[in-house]
Amino acid sequence: MGWTDSGKPRRSARVSLLGIPLELGAGEAGSVMGPAALRTAGLPALLAELGHDVADHGDLPHPAPVGDIGMAPADAAACRNLGHIAAWTRLIHDHAYLMARDGGFPIFLGGDHSMSMGTVSGIARHCREEGRELFVLWLDAHADFNTPATTPSGNMHGMSVAFACGDRSLRPLLGDRPFVPVKAGNVHLFGLRSIDPTEREAVQAHGIQVSDMRAIDESGVSIPLQRMLDRIDGGKAHLHVSLDVDFIDPGLAPGVGTTVPGGATYREAHLIMEMLHDSGLVGSLDIVELNPFLDERGKSARLLTELAASLFGRTIIDRPARRIRVA
Repeated sequence: MGWTDSGKPRRSARVSLLGIPLELGAGEAGSVMGPAALRTAGLPALLAELGHDVADHGDLPHPAPVGDIGMAPADAAACRNLGHIAAWTRLIHDHAYLMARDGGFPIFLGGDHSMSMGTVSGIARHCREEGRELFVLWLDAHADFNTPATTPSGNMHGMSVAFACGDRSLRPLLGDRPFVPVKAGNVHLFGLRSIDPTEREAVQAHGIQVSDMRAIDESGVSIPLQRMLDRIDGGKAHLHVSLDVDFIDPGLAPGVGTTVPGGATYREAHLIMEMLHDSGLVGSLDIVELNPFLDERGKSARLLTELAASLFGRTIIDRPARRIRVA
């Protein structure tokens, strides 16, 4: 999807929505209702109002759990709801791959963050076939880089980045589907403020890019984000954005089971989406961990809907796109 200097789409994007009512990867029930809450908050209608061609494919059905995963017994024992998560990962992967191959802009409505094992792997598979390099912007309070050997909880929403980057112990989740790991250096954890000690070591050892809240406090969101965008600008790049509700400060978005104080402010979150829109690099989006059971009168769902609108071109006033070059 290209953009004019006025910040409006050169042409209407063909947007495909897919609901993923998944909560078994998290420690608290409720994110199964996330897709419905985003629709109720008006996400499809708002994107259509911005001039985009929106197709809502409904929600994926709950798959039957996989029996024999093929993981080492000790690893399998460390993962909660393993058979269910494996089934979901394979189902989501298949749909994400087909949606990307169809040529539209996929938006995956979650659902806990374990769903991104399927979305990112499906997008990665398509990117390899198209000769495109995949980058992932992980907007999250957490690193999600645990493995069965390091997880303190067994909750698989905390293993999504490790899986996407090719952790061998988690590879059997995808079954016989083609697996294309994302280069660790192409993953950027943005807004990080809660990380387990073993995760910290693994993130540093693998060379994953990190902009934690300390860096954002010191320089704002625009400088580290623009550095990332400048690094991937040009060529055949595809940027997948995975937006976790807990990236935002819980005072603004309380509808999540993993709240961590000190998250992004309202304007920081919108500025990120506006800059991503201006870059023209984003090709797919996750919206995850929305738990309406914990929300306050739809507050979080409405904010996420507004952020998606900023990503798709809604502005306060039209202005020439401005790139901030950072040394």
